[in-house]
Amino acid sequence: MRLKSTVVRQLLPLAPAGVVFLGLFVAPLAYFLVISFWSVRARIMRPDFTIANYVESWSRYGDVLLRTLLAATAIGLVTTLLAFGLAYAIRFKAGRLGPALLFVTLITLFGGYLVKIYAWKSILGRDGIINMALVGMGILDEPSPAFIYSTAGVVVTLTYFLLPFAVLPIYGALRSIDDATLEAARDLGARPFAVLRDIVVPQCLGGITAAFTMAFLISAGDYVTPRFVGGGAALMGNFIETQFSLGFNWPMGSAMSFTVLAASLLVVLAFRSLLRASFRP
Repeated sequence: MRLKSTVVRQLLPLAPAGVVFLGLFVAPLAYFLVISFWSVRARIMRPDFTIANYVESWSRYGDVLLRTLLAATAIGLVTTLLAFGLAYAIRFKAGRLGPALLFVTLITLFGGYLVKIYAWKSILGRDGIINMALVGMGILDEPSPAFIYSTAGVVVTLTYFLLPFAVLPIYGALRSIDDATLEAARDLGARPFAVLRDIVVPQCLGGITAAFTMAFLISAGDYVTPRFVGGGAALMGNFIETQFSLGFNWPMGSAMSFTVLAASLLVVLAFRSLLRASFRP
C-alpha cells in the first residue's frame, strides 16, 4: 500500500502534462484513425468500416507517396549531414567561438516560416540572386527557371529551414563525448577519420537519428513549401490538404495521412537500423 501511494505521488506531477498529451495528441489521432474507415456520400461522412480509403490511397496516390518519401529522405539526409558537420565544428573546432556559432545557428529559429519560404522563392526565382549571378558570370545566357518550382527547390528550402532543428540533438550528443577518449585514441595512433568513425559517430547515434527523424517527418507532411516553391512538384501533403479543405472528404484525407505515417515509420526504422549496423560502438 505504501509502495502504491509512493508511485501515485511520483506520477501526480505528470498528470497535467498527461492530460494535455491525451487531449491534444492521442484523442485527435484516435478520432482521425476511426474516421479513416468511414465513407462519404453526398459530401457527408457516414460511420462505416471499410478499407476502401486505404486501397485508394495506395492505388491512386502511390506514385505521389513514393515521390514524397524520396524527397523527404533526401531532405533528411542532407539536413542531417550538414547539421552533423556544423555541430562537430561548433563542438570540437570552433573553440571559444563555439557558443557564438551556436547562437547564430539558433537565432535563425526566430524567423517566420513563411518569411523564409518567400526569401528562398526570391533567391531561386528567375530574377533571384542565383540566376543573376550565373548570368553575370556568363554561365547562363538568360535566367533559368530550373531553380524554382521544382523538387530541388523544395529540398533546398526545407533543408535551410530544418537545419537549426537538426543541429540541436546532434550537438547535445556531441557534448556528452569525453575529450579524454578522443585524446587517448589519437595518442594510440588513430587517424582523424578513424576517430570520427569509431568513436565520435557511434556515441551520437541517438542525436543523428533524432535529427533525421525530425527533418524527415516534417518534410513528409509539409504542404506549404511545395505549394510556394515546388509548383507542379506537389507532394502527399498537398493532396491530403485538398481532401480536408476543398474535397470535404475527411475519411480519405485521414487514410492518406496514416498511409504516409506508416510509410514514414518504415523509412525511419530502416535508417536507424542501417545507421546502427554501419557504426557499431
